[in-house]
Amino acid sequence: MAKLIGNAPNQVPTNADLGSMAFEDRTNYITKGASVHQPYRNIIINGDMSIAQRGTSVSGITSSGSGTVYSVDRMALALSGAGTWTMSQETDVPSGQGFAKSVKILCTANQPSISSGGYLTFMQKFEGQNLQYLKYGTSNAENLTLSFWIKSSKTGNFVAELANRDSSIYIGRIISINNADTWEKKTVTYEGYTTANLDNDNDWSMDVQIWFGSGTAWNNLAYSGVWQSSNSRRASGLDLQLQDTTNANVYLTGLQLEAGTTASDFEFLPYDVNLARCQRYYYSFTSTGLSDNFYFKSPYVRSAPNTSASVGYFFKTSMRANPSMSGVISSGSINRFTANTEVAVAQIGSSSTATAYSLSSYEADAEL
Repeated sequence: MAKLIGNAPNQVPTNADLGSMAFEDRTNYITKGASVHQPYRNIIINGDMSIAQRGTSVSGITSSGSGTVYSVDRMALALSGAGTWTMSQETDVPSGQGFAKSVKILCTANQPSISSGGYLTFMQKFEGQNLQYLKYGTSNAENLTLSFWIKSSKTGNFVAELANRDSSIYIGRIISINNADTWEKKTVTYEGYTTANLDNDNDWSMDVQIWFGSGTAWNNLAYSGVWQSSNSRRASGLDLQLQDTTNANVYLTGLQLEAGTTASDFEFLPYDVNLARCQRYYYSFTSTGLSDNFYFKSPYVRSAPNTSASVGYFFKTSMRANPSMSGVISSGSINRFTANTEVAVAQIGSSSTATAYSLSSYEADAEL
């Protein structure tokens, strides 16, 4: 039998002994062949834009101060005094990269002269408890690298920002659109924040915010390129100003934010896994093609005037927090179903027969 090569009897071989077959002194890579990455390294959920439970297009968006998800799951639009917009899921994607969907924001009514405090941003918010491994507040705080594909109808500079909401500090990177109506891949890196930690809870601790338009209140001081607390530097260097042109548009896909200083290949997840991650924040029967029948039968359903009944439903995914809920029953006398709210209804059905009621539309919202 061949002997293991080592430095001494009963010792395992070293990297030098094994040569090209050796594992590096890192946990995620080997020297031979392709990289082996940690699963779920992408902090951004639904970065391939494949899930759109709320619908594929929402128009008439004019105001959303702190960011609202309108169409593609987990992707929010935040704007004020920046015209009117449509947000939609599209099939226009960069060729040969594995993506099937993108998100598009389209200006349907422009704002040629944005106010000082006006802004237009695209964003995703993150729970603090999902970011503890970044070791913020220590000397070992991890750097973060953001990568994505973008196509814009206009050329110019925009800003991709990390916003630390627990400490009210921000760090931005100026990025250029070099060619109009052309898919371009962008990559930027942010240094870790060593001064204070992120809250270990399910609240909004940090977000990626991409600035496409801003008034002077957000860019009247010089760009810093480091973590800083002034709102007046957050969009410094931006001149793209998408809101000043009707039909101006931008497409995005392949958003990935990961620890480290190098962008890895986009982490594609199976559709069911991606959907379940999105359903932590928003859950819809209608758009996911689900249907459930609830059966009420004596003695649980009684004749008038005793017209109350209870039914329970267990979510397939634990939601981030107690959601706001609403729904519509498609048959019978029930008109509305809401969380923790008793709704007065007419007689549901005969006490001697079983009656089925189909929940034709149901939504539960626990967004950050």
